[in-house]
Amino acid sequence: MAAAAVGVGAGARGERLSSSSPTAVGPQVDAGKYVRYTPEQVEALERVYTECPKPSSLRRQQLIRECPILSNIEPKQIKVWFQNRRCREKQRKEASRLQTVNRKLNAMNKLLMEENDRLQKQVSRLVYENGYMRTQLHNPSAATTDTSCESVVTSSQHQQQNPAVLHPQRDANNPAGLLAIAEETLAEFMSKATGTAVEWVQMVGMKPGPDSIGIIAVSHNCSGVAARACGLVSLEPTKVAEILKDRPSWYRDCRCVDIIHVIPTGNGGTIELIYMQTYAPTTLAAPRDFWTLRYTSGLEDGSLVICERSLTQSTGGPSGPNTPNFIRAEVLPSGYLIRPCEGGGSMIYIVDHVDLDAWSVPEVLRPLYESPKILAQKMTIAALRHIRQIAHESSGEIPYGAGRQPAVFRTFSQRLSRGFNDAVSGFPDDGWSLLSSDGSEDITISVNSSPNKLVGSHVSPNPLFSTVGGGILCAKASMLLQNVPPALLVRFLREHRSEWADPGVDAYSAASLRASPYTVPGLRTSGFMGSQVILPLAHTLEHEEFLEVIRLEGHGFSHDEVLLSRDMYLLQLCSGVDENATSASAQLVFAPIDESFADDAPLLPSGFRVIPLDTKMDVPSATRTLDLASALEVGPGGASRASTDASGVCNRSVLTIAFQFSYENHLRDSVAAMARNYVRAVMASVQRVAVAIAPSRLGPQIGMKHPPASPEALTLASWIGRSYRVHTGADIRWSDTEDADSPLALLWKHNDAILCCSLKPAPMFTFANNAGLDILETTLVNLQDISLEMILDDEGRKALCSEFPKIMQQGFTYLPGGVCKSSMGRQASYEQAVAWKVLSDDDAPHCLAFMLVNWTFM
Repeated sequence: MAAAAVGVGAGARGERLSSSSPTAVGPQVDAGKYVRYTPEQVEALERVYTECPKPSSLRRQQLIRECPILSNIEPKQIKVWFQNRRCREKQRKEASRLQTVNRKLNAMNKLLMEENDRLQKQVSRLVYENGYMRTQLHNPSAATTDTSCESVVTSSQHQQQNPAVLHPQRDANNPAGLLAIAEETLAEFMSKATGTAVEWVQMVGMKPGPDSIGIIAVSHNCSGVAARACGLVSLEPTKVAEILKDRPSWYRDCRCVDIIHVIPTGNGGTIELIYMQTYAPTTLAAPRDFWTLRYTSGLEDGSLVICERSLTQSTGGPSGPNTPNFIRAEVLPSGYLIRPCEGGGSMIYIVDHVDLDAWSVPEVLRPLYESPKILAQKMTIAALRHIRQIAHESSGEIPYGAGRQPAVFRTFSQRLSRGFNDAVSGFPDDGWSLLSSDGSEDITISVNSSPNKLVGSHVSPNPLFSTVGGGILCAKASMLLQNVPPALLVRFLREHRSEWADPGVDAYSAASLRASPYTVPGLRTSGFMGSQVILPLAHTLEHEEFLEVIRLEGHGFSHDEVLLSRDMYLLQLCSGVDENATSASAQLVFAPIDESFADDAPLLPSGFRVIPLDTKMDVPSATRTLDLASALEVGPGGASRASTDASGVCNRSVLTIAFQFSYENHLRDSVAAMARNYVRAVMASVQRVAVAIAPSRLGPQIGMKHPPASPEALTLASWIGRSYRVHTGADIRWSDTEDADSPLALLWKHNDAILCCSLKPAPMFTFANNAGLDILETTLVNLQDISLEMILDDEGRKALCSEFPKIMQQGFTYLPGGVCKSSMGRQASYEQAVAWKVLSDDDAPHCLAFMLVNWTFM
């Protein structure tokens, strides 16, 4: 390979010939070793290099013929020049890359050193507190009220958790009062971002490094839930601040952010009064809203800081809007610290600290509001990922796809996610209203007769949203899943659409893009759907989200139907399908599109969202129900049913399904009936798929095994069986298919739901077999939070109250069939119920047992 040489003289460029070449006949030859080119020759060669860095032999000869100033240069010398030019280009790129890596490493080193200093301070504080507690335990009389040794951080944290000082109300007409709140917020935020006000624990699976997203930590033992991130991006601080303030662009759960009032401050900053609404993650919970003060200011070291907190009675400030159907949540001091890096770019510190009022949701859903890991994934990490994505798009490192810029695909992803959230939440101010049910509460039907409110002015007019006398209809439902990883389920639904989708419904959705949709499907059996082809469009840097076009092949239509192309197209967004990555949820959202696929095409998203319900890791053993959670272990490693097993698979998750259809008024009832039946069929298919792909079916190494024969569990099982025999004169009719070697195994695998509840002070459930947990849609750990009164309907409660004296006197009774409700609100029917008093070995009443015979979800 020829090497590059620096030319001598103004505008000259020397190129070294290979040693085997003869003396070159060029413009200037230096002892047969170097060929010197004039500036005009170099300029001509550079123009060609820009168009073609590696020209062929014919192209080089053509160049000599077409360019007179190169006519006296041999083709071999031209070849050497291009070789050397490519070598110099490669060296420049490598040098630039190494400089970039070096800057990242220096910045990351500085970040890690600051993190190490913060951890050292946290260790020192914990050591001091530990010594102080030891002193108090060994010498109670030494207790003193002197808190001079306590750190300012500890004091501020105590005040935060126990707000006792009530500030006078301060309104927007008093900037000085609001500035005082802003300065307090800034101090508390900085103590969390760079200090020890919150005990941070590094998030599992998020290792720091020059190419990683950053250092991610979550809170431990603090009020509310909090997450913290430190990362590097190649954007300037002002651009980063602009992106972070535009919260709806990166926070997918954010519905709207309204800046009510802006007040400039004397130090060059701004105070903003903000009202924000967020979507509900599932149909089983209410959405949240926030009333906050946001303070933007510059620091002496050139950093930008944006901090925020809720305005409440304890903090002072004006009261915010009171919107019905929303639960007011609180933002504790949070924000962003943006520091400029040497050589360009920014170092970002993000702190999100909120109190989402977890007690206002059903117990089974509280992990969604109590998990700092979910907060980190939805907000903190999402913000960092969005900034890094824009940085890569700005640098040109992401190639265009399908002739569109990356920002266009990002907009499509946001519209799909937002449209699905709008369908799940169904806000009345968007035009949604509930349609009367068919007597069953498993499916909710909402209609919107003014859908233009949802799509906005940026979407072009389309028959989908402008049909005279029509609108949009949404059928939605939520359900609890057991023992199925969300990523695995969503990936299966994405790759095997034919397992759950009805081609007739797909055809109806596609036809809705035309001027007049054809008749409502339902009895149609033709049009078998063949294969699907996934055409990738774009993905995020870490491949946590994919945007793709799905082509559905093999549709046939009869002559009386609207003429459609044989192939159908869906725009699809898939996220959270990597089982090895930490994710807050897995989602599959799709919308029909036509072949033109315009940038402003209207979208009507439908799909699935699966959110893992991680149980708390610090659940004290005292809260276990009869210690049967440890007795009824499944899988290797002794993981209980309510926690994560040894393979890291979350045992519980909540699935939300929402499907949208356009309709004409004269077909609304027919479309509603079709949508209700279709979603029920999809739910049944998903349940079947979940059972088929559950990890227990994937291999014997993690399969379900019989519960071990612990003394406590065996004792309760024997008491239940013996008491039933004593009171009724017969044994429980066990299933013939069960091959169990212990009474506990027989009880656990019995087909009918067997539930035990305490006698006093209130009839709370203490144990359930496998079928009982399924009908309640809960786990052994959470079983004690469900009362008998919660699951029975009015008829069931009346029947139990009338028969309760008989149970206590005779020991048992038979109750008529009825309907009960699970912890997720789903209804299940049973043919008959048997209730009996469970007696201990000394014949003392221990608990009540119920057996629900031949139960099924309605």
